[in-house]
Amino acid sequence: MIQVEVTKQIKTYNGQQQLQIKTSFAPQATTQIFGPSGAGKTTFLKILAGLVQPEQGLICVHQQIWLDTHSNICLPPQKRKVGFVFQDYALFPHLTVEQHLLYGTTDQDYVQHLLEIGQMTSFRRHKPRHLSGGQQQRLALLRALSTKPHLLLMDEPFSALDNTLKQSIITDLKPLLVELKTTCLIVTHYPAESADLAEHTFELQ
Repeated sequence: MIQVEVTKQIKTYNGQQQLQIKTSFAPQATTQIFGPSGAGKTTFLKILAGLVQPEQGLICVHQQIWLDTHSNICLPPQKRKVGFVFQDYALFPHLTVEQHLLYGTTDQDYVQHLLEIGQMTSFRRHKPRHLSGGQQQRLALLRALSTKPHLLLMDEPFSALDNTLKQSIITDLKPLLVELKTTCLIVTHYPAESADLAEHTFELQ
């Protein structure tokens, strides 16, 4: 179980507003998070990953305290074992597709499996500048999976993919998440887009 209770001031196009979330997420399941633009969906993922610090909060993941502002506890990002698919991909320009994945694991068989899931085998020697937007998005997803994360956070992970490719990746991704026992949270503007992957939904207003 992931228990979250956080408060964070965020900037929006309407000025400052307060992000307040008190909820829990089922372990080893996929939950899609949706809500209007500016509601703080991306900020919420970054708080979970330890990349943004809330003014007040408590995050408990599988009975381990990741954040407790009252007790001055804040587990650093590298100790949270989180995979993050950023909306802007955040790829390393000097690394090839394969090197991106080897950055997270030394398991060559697993790397090959990820390349096949993302249909990126023929692009393994390519660097990001030689990839299309959809290929970069797939690489960002595969890189996040390379560390076999306990928690996978994805920010609009399928927005640059056509429907056929998206469905193919989701079909292969679902059993992998089960195999890795990974809890997955997906931010989306279109809940129907990830409905085939997610068992639960959470609306952020």
